[in-house]
Amino acid sequence: MSNKRDLKRTINYICGDLFTEGIAASLYGENRDTENIEAILTSILVMHNNYIRRVSHVQPGMPAKVYFKDLKEKFSKEVNEIIDQINNLA
Repeated sequence: MSNKRDLKRTINYICGDLFTEGIAASLYGENRDTENIEAILTSILVMHNNYIRRVSHVQPGMPAKVYFKDLKEKFSKEVNEIIDQINNLA
């Protein structure tokens, strides 16, 4: 298992790339729905803050290996949902 620092760095990179893609899709895409774009960008920021905090504070009573596996699966699922939303913008 990677350490917390590497996991946080990966979350930062992925969320940064998602945010950049959202901005690019809003600027260069055909659909210019500002409310939808702002909602997607806000959800990326909220997701970033949520998962960074969850990495730092492991849930008590739960084995660390199980906790981090669950965290990674949920993060991947949310990232895929946001990617689908960004693809629908373009």
